[in-house]
Amino acid sequence: MGLLDSEPGSVLNAVSTAFNDTVEFYRWTWSIADKRVEDWPLMQSPWPTLSISTLYLLFVWLGPKWMKDREPFQMRLVLIIYNFGMVLLNLFIFRELFMGSYNAGYSYICQSVDYSNDVNEVRIAAALWWYFVSKGVEYLDTVFFILRKKNNQVSFLHVYHHCTMFTLWWIGIKWVAGGQAFFGAQMNSFIHVIMYSYYGLTAFGPWIQKYLWWKRYLTMLQLVQFHVTIGHTALSLYTDCPFPKWMHWALIAYAISFIFLFLNFYTRTYNEPKKSKTGKTATNGISANGVNKSEKQLVLENGKPQKNGKPKGE
Repeated sequence: MGLLDSEPGSVLNAVSTAFNDTVEFYRWTWSIADKRVEDWPLMQSPWPTLSISTLYLLFVWLGPKWMKDREPFQMRLVLIIYNFGMVLLNLFIFRELFMGSYNAGYSYICQSVDYSNDVNEVRIAAALWWYFVSKGVEYLDTVFFILRKKNNQVSFLHVYHHCTMFTLWWIGIKWVAGGQAFFGAQMNSFIHVIMYSYYGLTAFGPWIQKYLWWKRYLTMLQLVQFHVTIGHTALSLYTDCPFPKWMHWALIAYAISFIFLFLNFYTRTYNEPKKSKTGKTATNGISANGVNKSEKQLVLENGKPQKNGKPKGE
């Protein structure tokens, strides 16, 4: 007998039981959350983080429409300040995680979460919270692309990476602000120091392009990061490390998705050179949040002539 053939009372009981079980599970998850971070900004509830991410996605959708008939902003000085500011922030995060884990005697093979108020453990938790916040700040990468009408840079990979990192790391900080979580954040913040250094340098203009030949290797470094993440997580599972197993499996699946997306990006960017309108292979194209060659030349941009020989915002 199917659900529709059941007595109304039994259906209501089943719905009521499912609802009560869901509520109990929700309460249980909050009972095991990290008490150290519960009063930290953005950590009392997931709604602020979800709201920020929703606004981000709305801007990704509506921003290009709003900019359609407007001249692009260049914001060279803003980009230089922003990118090197991100260098400093990620350098701070890396330093705090490295020093905190070193002083606490952390293992790079298996490290459970210590929810105590030990000074080093709190230092690591605070660094991970700053790491989470930095992912929210990185939404500005997309904002700057759209304001500068670099919509080709706002790819699925770009939006997927930014939106999921900020949203998912709220879960990490809420329940596991320490232990194994330190490794990925430490490695990623180090890579972001290099990445935002590159972005900041590109913002200085075309004259510096000849010194930025290493962009390809930055993408390769990111791919190496994902493989190391999978290996480190698999080792943790193999050694039965006392860290949430579902987080381990979720992280492996997440890293695999990035490997496929970044490999696709690498192939399209470096193995399939784009052709210019003249039929020649385009060179020195910059996919960073910087300034490319065409922005220095006072020519048509996005089909519109620049006013007084300068683009908007300069």
